[in-house]
Amino acid sequence: MSKSKNFLSAIVDEDLKSGKYTEVITRFPPEPNGFPHIGHAKSIFINFGIAREYNGHCNLRMDDTNPTKEDTKYVEALKDAVEWLGYDWGKNVKFTSDYFPKIYDYAIELIKMGKAYVDSLPEEDIREYRGTVTTAGKRSKYAERSVEENLDLFERMKKGEFKDGEHILRAKIDMTAANMKMRDPLLYRIRHVHHFRAGDEWAIYPMYDFAHCLSDYIEGVSHSICTLEFENNRDVYNWVLDELGLKSPRPYQHEFARLGINYTVMSKRKLLELVEGGQVSGWDDPRLPTIAGYKRRGYTPESILNFCDTIGIAKANSMVDVSQLEFCIRDDLNTKVPRVMCVLDPLKVTIVNYDGEEEIDASYYPHDVPKEGSRSLPFSREIYIERDDFNENPPKGYFRLTPEQPVRLKHAYIISCKEVIKDASGKITEIKAEYFADSKSGSDTSGIKVKSAIHWVSAGSAKEVEVRIYDRLFSAEAPEGIEDINPDSFEVIKNALIEPAVINQKPDERYQFERQGYFYADPIDYTDAKPVFNKIVGLKDSWSKKTNVTAAKSPAKKVQVDGEEVAMSEEQKSLFDKYTVDLGLNSEVANILARDTYLSSFYEEALNILNSPVSLANIVVNEVAREIKEKEASALKFNTKQIAELVKIVDDGTISSKIAKQVFEEMVKTGNNPTQIVEDKGLVQISDPAKISPIIDEIIEKNPDNVAKFKAGNTKLLGFFVGQVLKSTGGKANPKVVNELVAQKLK
Repeated sequence: MSKSKNFLSAIVDEDLKSGKYTEVITRFPPEPNGFPHIGHAKSIFINFGIAREYNGHCNLRMDDTNPTKEDTKYVEALKDAVEWLGYDWGKNVKFTSDYFPKIYDYAIELIKMGKAYVDSLPEEDIREYRGTVTTAGKRSKYAERSVEENLDLFERMKKGEFKDGEHILRAKIDMTAANMKMRDPLLYRIRHVHHFRAGDEWAIYPMYDFAHCLSDYIEGVSHSICTLEFENNRDVYNWVLDELGLKSPRPYQHEFARLGINYTVMSKRKLLELVEGGQVSGWDDPRLPTIAGYKRRGYTPESILNFCDTIGIAKANSMVDVSQLEFCIRDDLNTKVPRVMCVLDPLKVTIVNYDGEEEIDASYYPHDVPKEGSRSLPFSREIYIERDDFNENPPKGYFRLTPEQPVRLKHAYIISCKEVIKDASGKITEIKAEYFADSKSGSDTSGIKVKSAIHWVSAGSAKEVEVRIYDRLFSAEAPEGIEDINPDSFEVIKNALIEPAVINQKPDERYQFERQGYFYADPIDYTDAKPVFNKIVGLKDSWSKKTNVTAAKSPAKKVQVDGEEVAMSEEQKSLFDKYTVDLGLNSEVANILARDTYLSSFYEEALNILNSPVSLANIVVNEVAREIKEKEASALKFNTKQIAELVKIVDDGTISSKIAKQVFEEMVKTGNNPTQIVEDKGLVQISDPAKISPIIDEIIEKNPDNVAKFKAGNTKLLGFFVGQVLKSTGGKANPKVVNELVAQKLK
């Protein structure tokens, strides 16, 4: 855990000090219905971390109360993730299903107390009777059943005498409660499904709100730490334990902000769709935010844990920039891994005035990495360099090899171009070069000044390897579906060439390929006969359009900018820390705001109106900043209140983020309120399936060939149909609804 106390640690401190608990017991209780992702890593870090911090214990408990989606493979994936991150759950994994008999007994107690009843309303009526946030609910007529009748029905539900949905068990609390979770919540439902552990013993299964608090109590948990989405469930949690009169010490629930990362989806449903739809190769696809994906890509447990520590534990949800995670893996590997040379797009260079071969001793580590180790680099007349390290007509600022400009070969000699060989199509196939014998690295007396050094491999001894280049799976900062998938997220290079020591000596499994990035020997597909390397991350954030400031904790008044310390005023540094640490802003966005007095003032004012820090920051540093560059701030026709209103209608789903740009342009021209613009122009997001279905039918009818290809197995065409629907509606159709309807209609 972080050295500085977070609000959860402060709660634990107070509970121990007051004598409320003598031992800290937490739990990590995932549902085994998917592979764990980076959001689970944060929960693992917090729950196991707090237990470790206070010499307590954390249980790994599978919340296996929904047998329709659960599987042993997910249990194993969760165990592997916790273990890989370095935590120990003790002798046995715990399962909620272990407590089914006891939880059932507690339900019987509530029925006998008149605090629970069997309801027989249809599901639609139950939803309708619940009311809304502004109108009270209405209790079911079945709530008047006698204790005896409820006990009889519940026992028959358990024996499997009724169909799914025919009856449910509900708590009898308050149908007028302001917290809608308290309006007679469901406790048990009928499920005639085989359970992967309990078999066919049970025909009824407890709901989360009922099973979770009781499982915590049965296990002696002291602090039940959940994400903010369960904040309203806390009242049910306490009601169940209080009504049953369970003796102290009893657990209490505390919530923290769940992890949100841009350019990423972390819904298990959406991740499952990507896996089953073939958009990725499986749960361990290195582009996915799953622990298995990060593990296969080459991330280290230390980098994941450092990321969780860096972003902190907050009380309010916010969006974290994925570049912060990428920074953490770079920072971790920088001091660990050997530097080697691999040419991804080989261009042959023949050094015409060099004969024979030699071995060059080259260190694996730069001078600022306190590690030792070196290898012999074979050097010969024929070598390969990266194709883009030579340019016949170089642009300004190009410092590598050209017909007029020499360059150093890393660890070796300076060479100059003498002739360019091309094929019939004009493609360069070979460079004839000369080397300077007195220019060898470490003993250079040539006096020749070069502006850069390039990597290379010797033609005769280089090993051919497969290199898999992974990038962000989504090109949109807030991806809405498969239509936002980055088409360039995966590339396979079959004939890359690497220096022989990497394969023959295997000094490590992770490497920095000079000037390319960090790479990992694929743990599944790598063989001596066919070496395969996965790109973990580039040396810099290639997605940043402007100077990127990392989220690292830098010395006072300084931040890291492209690897160099850049000074900030004390006030700027204070704002930067507030924006990145407290509000979870993209470090680049935070840098822009911190350095611009007007923008930060505008942002703070808007934030006082609407608590949506990331969305507000993004529109301020992009759209608002652009308008200020073009005209004086006093000439702007919109104000902070209107910007906050625009962000709000995006956040609540009234319009999409794409339509928001159109609305903003109208605000710039007219100064009208965004809500009025949306109404006047009919830009409200279309979510009614009845309005979207005819459009989908028309597009399917017009594209019979693609329909046939999709049904033949080309599931990637789902994105084509979704894109056509969105295009035909001018971006107004709700992408989530479109995705679901298209998938249904193409079955």
